[in-house]
Amino acid sequence: MHILIAGAGIGGLTAALCALHFGHSVTVLERAEALREVGAGIQLPPNAMRVFRALGLEAEIARNAFAPDAIEARMGETGRTLFTIPLSDAAQQRWGAPYLHIHRADYIAALRDALKARAPGCLRLGAELTDYRSTQDGVDVVLESGESLSADILVGADGIRSVVRERMLGPDAPVFTGNIAWRAVVPIHALGDHAPRPTACAWMGRGRHAVTYRLRRGTLANFVGIVERTDWTKESWSEPGDTAEARADFADWHPTITTLLNAVPEGALYRWALYDRAPLSRWTDGPVALLGDAAHPMLPFLAQGAAMAVEDAWVLARELAYPGRAPSDSLRAYQSVRLPRTAAAQAGSRANMGTFHQRTLLGRAKTYGPMWLAGRLAPTLVHRRMDWLYGHDVTQGRV
Repeated sequence: MHILIAGAGIGGLTAALCALHFGHSVTVLERAEALREVGAGIQLPPNAMRVFRALGLEAEIARNAFAPDAIEARMGETGRTLFTIPLSDAAQQRWGAPYLHIHRADYIAALRDALKARAPGCLRLGAELTDYRSTQDGVDVVLESGESLSADILVGADGIRSVVRERMLGPDAPVFTGNIAWRAVVPIHALGDHAPRPTACAWMGRGRHAVTYRLRRGTLANFVGIVERTDWTKESWSEPGDTAEARADFADWHPTITTLLNAVPEGALYRWALYDRAPLSRWTDGPVALLGDAAHPMLPFLAQGAAMAVEDAWVLARELAYPGRAPSDSLRAYQSVRLPRTAAAQAGSRANMGTFHQRTLLGRAKTYGPMWLAGRLAPTLVHRRMDWLYGHDVTQGRV
């Protein structure tokens, strides 16, 4: 079976590698002329790493990553620890794979290099899909250049502004959450004694929160800060931000946060507005399916957006390899398996937005008090609360 994949992001590249693993052939269409170093850090949880282990890519993915000691939550102003989830060998055994932090550019590079090694020439840059049409034999697509291509299956892994999704379902209607996000990456050596601890740390505050962790074998500190603001609503991950504004948003916070923001050079801080989208009712249209952000864009409060795309990729390729079944039926099977789980992840991420931003003393006591008690009296309970995410293994399904 030949599969066309629109988009060479994490989801699209992983989908191509999974398709090859299950015996399909692939062509990946990417509208950009080059896969440049973009974005910042990304968390790579065990449920995604299980897929890369099954693909034989664990070592390549981990080469430039960082393995944190723990996942923790702290109060933003004081730094008081609410809970810690150790990422020990026992935790890895519990969830079946390591938890890593990786720069998005390193992640993309590892997937790209693996794809080039396994299927030379299958990645086409500067190839922007503009339309598709189902046919009796599969699907035809049209590129911006006017070129037409045919395949058995088209996968729309073309992101939050998916052309494939719009052609399938029409324009979406995202809702602004009232939050903006700041992001930056700073060398660890520039932060001295106030460098973030070697953990994945969520810092809770009134109407805002931050996340810090390390990248590139521990040489970089990654910062994401989410603030409730309504004065700017542009949904762009590459919009430069004003460092003075970001510093003002976190001015009274712990020195780990203020030191990091003070070390960000002008022009190296970015911001974007966060929009929410309801789960789609369907992801398929005959021989066409959506994957990753094109199918289920989610807020960043659960750090599972890319991981869900990785899981999608495996399940999609596996279902298409199911013997004696029409491709369109396999795509519907993929949707039936994946939609409930991704909808739960979307809901969990949405719920965390409120958890992280408690404004009142009562709200903070009712929310953070139980976290603090659980972290001290029942630490295994905190592990169990994450089992549904981190312990999930899509590679153990049918072949």
